Amino acid sequence: MQFEVWAPQAGRVTLQCDGVTRPLARDPEREGWWRGEADARDGSRYGFSLDDGPVLPDPRSRRQPDGPDGPSAVVDHEAYAWRAAWDGRPLPGAVLYELHVGTYTREGTFDAAAERLEHLAGLGVTHVQLMPVCPFPGRHGWGYEGVSPWAVHEPYGGPEALKRFVDRAHGLGLGVVLDVVHNHLGPSGNHLPRFGPYFTDTHHTPWGAAVNLDAPGSDEVRAYLVESALAWLRDYRIDGLRLDAVHALADTRAYHFLEELSAAVDALAAETGRPLFLIAESDRNDPRDITPRAAGGHGLHAQWNDDFHHALHTALTGESQGYYADFARAPFAALAKTLRGGFFHDGTYSTFRGRRHGRPLDRTRVAGHRLLGYSQTHDQVGNRARGDRLAALVSPGLLACAAALTLTAPFTPMLFMGEEWAAGTPWQFFTDHTDAELAGAVRDGRRREFAAHGWAEEDVPDPQDPATRDRSCLDWSEPEREPHARVLAWYRQLVALRHAQPDLTDPDLADTRVVHDEERRWLAFRRGDVLVAVNLGAEPVPIALGVPHARVLAAWEPVDVPGTDGVLRLPGESAVVLLQE
Repeated sequence: MQFEVWAPQAGRVTLQCDGVTRPLARDPEREGWWRGEADARDGSRYGFSLDDGPVLPDPRSRRQPDGPDGPSAVVDHEAYAWRAAWDGRPLPGAVLYELHVGTYTREGTFDAAAERLEHLAGLGVTHVQLMPVCPFPGRHGWGYEGVSPWAVHEPYGGPEALKRFVDRAHGLGLGVVLDVVHNHLGPSGNHLPRFGPYFTDTHHTPWGAAVNLDAPGSDEVRAYLVESALAWLRDYRIDGLRLDAVHALADTRAYHFLEELSAAVDALAAETGRPLFLIAESDRNDPRDITPRAAGGHGLHAQWNDDFHHALHTALTGESQGYYADFARAPFAALAKTLRGGFFHDGTYSTFRGRRHGRPLDRTRVAGHRLLGYSQTHDQVGNRARGDRLAALVSPGLLACAAALTLTAPFTPMLFMGEEWAAGTPWQFFTDHTDAELAGAVRDGRRREFAAHGWAEEDVPDPQDPATRDRSCLDWSEPEREPHARVLAWYRQLVALRHAQPDLTDPDLADTRVVHDEERRWLAFRRGDVLVAVNLGAEPVPIALGVPHARVLAAWEPVDVPGTDGVLRLPGESAVVLLQE
């Protein structure tokens, strides 16, 4: 079979495959590329030596059976016999479910997670969003320090197990979205700098040198990332990608990397006949990310909307530290603004940043499904000192309000695993670094970070302690008992309503009308003929909806329909969904 590698700075490159060493020749048609033939089959171990140095894994390795520092292995993608016929599932109308393979089950594997997919089909979600699955040192971790962005973490089960997971999901009617990291690679097991200018000192990120998207050699680096993204969509039949922290992609070129990536994904969608999409994580509040390329944007299909989360979280909990400060001054007004216009920071002054931030969305041109709304995510839970979920902070009634707002808002809703039954397990930051120095630096840095916010050192879990990961695994006995069973039934009812009521998936952001009372802690909004009201206060409140005839579609606590005066009397810490008749 043909082997090739980009190593523009090398004077000699050799291939070692199944113990046999062969020299590679320069490719006369591609500057910096080396190629050659060798006998190989699925599972063959190989690597490259540059200028007689150590044998290194392939930068485009499809499998790292012994971890990031070991030899690569050949993967024959044609060998897998797909069982499920699948035409794809588009993003409009979707309900996403964020899942971490290593803690979704105690076993922490794709196969174990696949055995729990019927639960998600029964919940009514449409897509499973997997946190990163690229190889990283050790067994357990969040996955954001992965390397080998074409390969699959072996302790999860490797490439074949990921295909079985996707196949099982598709067989149940579930799409699969994969979280990919293009803004940095992990510090441990990252051999790319030996091969070429994959990184540049021209820009810097919180994780060190930036990925080279605009300096000399960046054409090949951009192609490397684009082609790895396409490989997930093509070889594993993934339906969409979540792009981690795109605000950290430093690119000064006229043709932005995100635009190049979205064009390539749209072309693959046209070629395969499947709807494929890209979802950005971005803190820029910049509508250009989700504006079509033809209109001068980057052409991404959606983005996470942290503003909705922050407004909702402050309204529920009263927390005001860090970035919550901007929302805590008037949380119900902030929540109302996000429901009407998508962003809270749309050019407004941010005290947290000490400057103005964001720009307005054009509600007449941006469909609501292009923003993802959520009350919890891996970031917002796991980056708390103790990894405490919303269920540890507020009552079941307030959790019901959060669910009602998330699942009826004009955005694409996303749930975080276990949220649907108010999981009592935390989700903490955990690592399994094999480098003792790096492990110590991560542990000490995290404790210093939270000490600055008043946490005692002993209250911050040690990321390297195996018990930290174990505490973060879901307890699958919880959904069968109270109060978890009631919360799960509420989520199922709300998800079913979202699918059944066309007004709840109407893409028109401008059609959402909101009223609220900051002091009495209630908020109500209307989307078409559907009305949603939440009371976050402890006492019952009258809410003048001006709707004399309506029926209850869902209610957390028993509630009467509005009287002839159009006034709804809503119990404390409760939510209701109504349909005007």
